[in-house]
Amino acid sequence: MSEAQGDNRQAGPAGSAESAEAAPAAEATAAAEATEGAQTGAAAGGGSGGDSGDAGGRRVRVVLVDDHRMFRTGVQAEIGQTERTGVEVVGEAADVDQAVTVITATRPEVVLLDVHLPGGGGVEVLRRCAPLMADPEQPVRFLALSVSDAAEDVIGVIRGGARGYVTKTITGTDLVDSVFRVQDGDAVFSPRLAGFVLDAFASTDAPPVDEDLDRLTQREREVLRLIARGYAYKEIAKQLFISVKTVESHVSAVLRKLQLSNRHELTRWATARRLV
Repeated sequence: MSEAQGDNRQAGPAGSAESAEAAPAAEATAAAEATEGAQTGAAAGGGSGGDSGDAGGRRVRVVLVDDHRMFRTGVQAEIGQTERTGVEVVGEAADVDQAVTVITATRPEVVLLDVHLPGGGGVEVLRRCAPLMADPEQPVRFLALSVSDAAEDVIGVIRGGARGYVTKTITGTDLVDSVFRVQDGDAVFSPRLAGFVLDAFASTDAPPVDEDLDRLTQREREVLRLIARGYAYKEIAKQLFISVKTVESHVSAVLRKLQLSNRHELTRWATARRLV
């Protein structure tokens, strides 16, 4: 069971069911092309409450990256009926390595990217796919789709190169619209999230990039905060649905990357950066 499986996730757009099971590696293959006879009724799990239209004849190829299989299934059902929405889901992935492999193989126009993923998180996917994003002929663009609305998550993926960030409360219709806007090069954000980006990048007194913090994976940051708040290893393991041994491994990695000696120094480091 992957560490990210324990994260409390909302269902896919407009009520699609969530799962606690991460997809096996075999699921990181290109998704089957939508059939011509795909039904145009509401998606399973509730639907968005309205039809997305025929997309005016436009098409966009999309890869879904999320470590919850049922969420990916929900998104696929909601937006992947190509004749109705114009969205063709060409691949899926459940962790960082799978994502990089599938994105490189399929070269989609847009990637719907979860922030919290096994293997380093969405930021790591962005880092490893930087050459694809910079391709002047066929750029791959990323739209973060996450349950998290934390400022640090938003800023982290935008800093990494994502074109936008929407939360999983978005409707299917709005998600389709967001995908096409990102394909066109627009920046797309859920309400209030754009303010985080403006605060971080538009302000003349915005804090500089913290290179030390950027070395840590998303999971390592989560462990770091809990350590700094005084949690014991067993409590952290329970909180994050991981083993105590895994917690110890993350703490060791954090100490090594930050060149600190013990958890007390780590706590002072986190407090100084207001991460607690």
